[in-house]
Amino acid sequence: MYKDLMTSRRFAPLFWCQFCSALNDNFLKNALGMLILFGLGSAGSVYGEKGNMLVALATVVFIAPFFILSALGGELADRFDKGYVAARIKLAEIPVAALAAVGFFLHSVEILFVTLALFGVMAALFGPVKYGILPEKLQTAELPAGNALVEGATFLAILIGTIAGGIAVKTARSPELVVGIILALAVVSWVFARSIPGAGPAAPGLAITANPWTSTIALLRDLKREPRLWSGAAIVSWFWVVGSAALSLLPPLVKDYIGGNEDVVTLCLATFVVGIAAGSALAAQASHGKPNLTLVPLGAALIAAFSLAVAGIAGLLPRPTASIGPLAVLGSGAGLALLASLCGLAVAGGLFIVPAFAAVQMWAPQDARARVIAAVNVINAAWMVAAGALIAVLQAVGVGLATLFALLGVMSIGVLFYVMRAWRVGLPGLADKAPGEA
Repeated sequence: MYKDLMTSRRFAPLFWCQFCSALNDNFLKNALGMLILFGLGSAGSVYGEKGNMLVALATVVFIAPFFILSALGGELADRFDKGYVAARIKLAEIPVAALAAVGFFLHSVEILFVTLALFGVMAALFGPVKYGILPEKLQTAELPAGNALVEGATFLAILIGTIAGGIAVKTARSPELVVGIILALAVVSWVFARSIPGAGPAAPGLAITANPWTSTIALLRDLKREPRLWSGAAIVSWFWVVGSAALSLLPPLVKDYIGGNEDVVTLCLATFVVGIAAGSALAAQASHGKPNLTLVPLGAALIAAFSLAVAGIAGLLPRPTASIGPLAVLGSGAGLALLASLCGLAVAGGLFIVPAFAAVQMWAPQDARARVIAAVNVINAAWMVAAGALIAVLQAVGVGLATLFALLGVMSIGVLFYVMRAWRVGLPGLADKAPGEA
């Protein structure tokens, strides 16, 4: 099925369009972070102690537009043909990429922050298109596989963008390389968007709300009227909370608990991405004809187990006295155990998210599907920001990384029971029934 999807015009242009777009977002964000911390070509930072704060602020700047503009993106995607909307959004990204070029040539962090915010605007508008178009182009039986490919590609883009953005700024003597990559990815993404086949508007008579904040509140209110979609938004959001928390805690965990250098961080990130892809593929294979909802509580249970495993390993390790590389980590029992636990956590995440999100897509009304996805994106962003703020506060008061992973594990047990109750899966006699069935 994967080969058929990747060679089909129904799916391949959308896949490569969103992959290049996600890669560009993460490349720019991490290139900006390296520029703030180290300067171009390791020339040295001019921001001193403010550097870490500015790097953290970059993530907030990128996510903030999702709160306000996801609803507008959902309305546009339902009102017009989604392929048409995708092409227009990606065309608008090209001048934004040109502005990023100006920022890098001038070494202007201020301009680059504006650019990052604009990329966040484009991502917020594109999200409902990206996920709302899948049920239009794919059969129900193909949705898990399509979502598995998109989710795996998203995390692969995060990994490649993180690594490439850092390397490009660290090694470049001038900004041409960085600028060339950003402009090329923007153009290629637009080219693929133009190749997405049209299907006509889902709701041609829909009126676009002039006030994005009003439409956001209205979308959330409408979503809450549908219990299984409202619970689905919360369930999907938990995956992004765990993923964002794990990725943010991973570098200090590697540095402070096993003494790993930058290459070890990259190894752990790669392990996490491979695990997400493997779990997503397993979930797609286990879904025959419709999303296999029994995988969602199983995924939550495994997320809990492997989060607690990471916490246990970290809590038992003696503090390192020297920096070590990947070979040393792979040669130690503790290092292998930590890698295996991280991989298991990522596999569990893939098992959890693919059927959960495919179910939300399938249950959403056809003429409002993009707006449902938009509302889910708003909730995702809210949960991620709230979780990030909570983690920052807990770290500020001295809570250790092992305790934070343990907290993720305990809360995932709560999510397990929430899934079983809200979607009525994993309970005796109800395992094969969709939410809302008698």
